[in-house]
Amino acid sequence: MPGSGMLAAFGVAVFLALAWPSATWSRRMFVVIGLALTTIAVATRTEWSALLLAALGQGAFIATFFVALATLRTPAAISPSIIRCGEYLASQPPGKRYLALTSGGHLFALVLNYGAIQLLGGLTESIAGREPNEELREIRNKRMLLAVQRGFCASLLWSPLAFAMAITTSIIPEASWSSAAGLAIMNALIFSGIGWTLDTIVKPKLSGPRPAPAKSRGSIRDLKPLLLLLFLIFFGVGLLELATGFRVVTVVMLFIPIVAFGWLVIEAQKEAEPAKTIRSYLYNFALTEIPSYRSEVVLLIMAGFIGSLGAALAVPVLQRSGLDLSTLPTWVIIAAPVWLIPLFGQFGMNPILSVSLFAPILPAPDAIGVAPEAVVCAITAGWALAGATSPFTATTMLIGRLGHTTAFRVGTYWNRTFFLVAATALTGTSLMIATLGS
Repeated sequence: MPGSGMLAAFGVAVFLALAWPSATWSRRMFVVIGLALTTIAVATRTEWSALLLAALGQGAFIATFFVALATLRTPAAISPSIIRCGEYLASQPPGKRYLALTSGGHLFALVLNYGAIQLLGGLTESIAGREPNEELREIRNKRMLLAVQRGFCASLLWSPLAFAMAITTSIIPEASWSSAAGLAIMNALIFSGIGWTLDTIVKPKLSGPRPAPAKSRGSIRDLKPLLLLLFLIFFGVGLLELATGFRVVTVVMLFIPIVAFGWLVIEAQKEAEPAKTIRSYLYNFALTEIPSYRSEVVLLIMAGFIGSLGAALAVPVLQRSGLDLSTLPTWVIIAAPVWLIPLFGQFGMNPILSVSLFAPILPAPDAIGVAPEAVVCAITAGWALAGATSPFTATTMLIGRLGHTTAFRVGTYWNRTFFLVAATALTGTSLMIATLGS
């Protein structure tokens, strides 16, 4: 739509100005870095206005995508079937618990995003907290939380509702979710399988006898509502992407709020005054819930802005220096994101920022003789690994809080062996995808 880019850029600028007084120092630092890059662009580039509009547009896109996904949280929060589903998964006996929780973390992530960790993680902490043996309680809580976290991170590898896939397919030329989904799902299965295998093999020793396992709550039928919802979402998103030719991110931003509203209407019918209930929840979402996300939205906008503008400023510098990344071996270009994105995460770089900044600098897939899906799968693999290991991501912070430890310990110690094995395996699959598709 003509003028939409200018309108989005204006909206982002107004939001940042309003959010500045209440922003934390870390969020303000991102804004300061963005202003510094803006100054450099104005001073050194004649097309600075176009670069700024593109960067603000990237920030607006990420913020809009986040808000669109957040619409699902309201109906999920009032749905008894979702709570029963979470309790069923979290109360499984030891032999089934990891697989149930990592599968549940994965499925809930598709609907609730980070809310999946808050919901399932809170349930696991509550269930583990009933264990009177302190040693067993801490061990059980750790293993259950890691299952939830790794299940969540596995969704980053392929889900069209995850920032990893949405941003990557918007940056890599000729990339699309429908073409990469099958291969990315394979990576997600490998990622999840490695977590389950390590949990099965590496079992902590108890100083005393193991107690008898508690009986699980509910039945497998409690999973039905969640699976039906996921089928509706992914069937609808896939069908609309193929039918309209729109990018999957555009389809998600249009389709998910419609699904959320329909779900809210269904849940409201259980109340005495459905229309009043719907108005109340919509009012709360618009005036309470969305403003409560302002800290996250500032971070998301600035990560997209800095990444887009920083990459645009870096490309000419690289060209003048004579550095041509396309001369690097193909295997280096494919393997690098798997390892570098988690590495940058250890130094405070959000995956949104690192991918937005460095992915545009990579040679186009056709320039190195690989299919776009190979680059997409390599980047989402690195993103998922960063989600499990970076002390600065929301996943490790939430798991650290629920596990009564620090995010640094979760990322660096709890997931150390998992990272090394998973990164090696995903590097191998990424190179295999590149070889087969070349």
